[in-house]
Amino acid sequence: MLAIGPAAAPATAAGLPREAFTIGDPRITESSGLAASRAHPGVYWTHNDSDDGPYVYAVDSSGRTVATVTLRGIKPRDVEAISLGPDGQLYLGDIGDNRDGTWPEVWIYRFAEPKDLHDQTVDAVRYRVKYEDGPRDAEALMVHPVTGRAYIASKKQNGGKLYQGPAELSATGVNTFRPIADVGWVTDGTFAPDGTRLVLRGYFSAAAYRWQDDRPQADGSVNVPLQRQGESVTYSADGKALLFGSEGKGSTVWREQLDDPAPAPTAGAGTAGGTGSPAPAAGAAAGSTSSGGGGAGGSAVVAVLVVGAVVLLLRRRKSG
Repeated sequence: MLAIGPAAAPATAAGLPREAFTIGDPRITESSGLAASRAHPGVYWTHNDSDDGPYVYAVDSSGRTVATVTLRGIKPRDVEAISLGPDGQLYLGDIGDNRDGTWPEVWIYRFAEPKDLHDQTVDAVRYRVKYEDGPRDAEALMVHPVTGRAYIASKKQNGGKLYQGPAELSATGVNTFRPIADVGWVTDGTFAPDGTRLVLRGYFSAAAYRWQDDRPQADGSVNVPLQRQGESVTYSADGKALLFGSEGKGSTVWREQLDDPAPAPTAGAGTAGGTGSPAPAAGAAAGSTSSGGGGAGGSAVVAVLVVGAVVLLLRRRKSG
């Protein structure tokens, strides 16, 4: 559901996404975020949407939960995203607002990625967040893997925006996020491990961007599997693939291998402190072009499915 600028070249992929693993934990029924661990190869951090406690789960590449982390003293409201920063810290975004922007502030929780994978309770720092242009619903939190700066993409069919947080989050005051680019309907996002690329996904499609001068520059689209309710995306730890998750009990995580993978992280990579111009607007049109396979026939079938599915999903989300 994310459109790209007409001059953008398609992102390259080795083929259509394939099933990677199925989450087997019966407690994980609304997996709403996904982050590839750097400390533990083959492990992914996820969490439930609303109506769950302060829990984060480590799931391995077979779909087995290998650790449950409880955040001490935290009472989440609507957790929607998780991201790993350059400091070895995990950032959990309690940023959802199904009431269409009625909360005066939302929260981000930060805690160290555990060195050992076992059930444990940890302390977390809570950051208060508000938007420069008023409250809104959001489901995507991305922490830049080089600069450590946090970004949030709002979830709105028309007029969604990418918001940039302060250079450093403050645990004592309110952190104001300001809009820097227009985007479409976004349910999650992810930076490449070296920080030079960004992917923002919706329920049925995703847009790719080059990250230049602290701004996204449209760079095409990527294939997205047709999922029950596509809620999450993460680059693999090596930058060679994208993984897509979905809500639902026993949900499947899909993997898309990239022909043009992000380079391995290097010292000094990224664009900290840049002051470039805003990126071209990214609208919210369904059926954006996917690369790497499928053909016109496959696109037509997906477009038909999208039209009906979008209506049903929007109704379900508004009633949730």
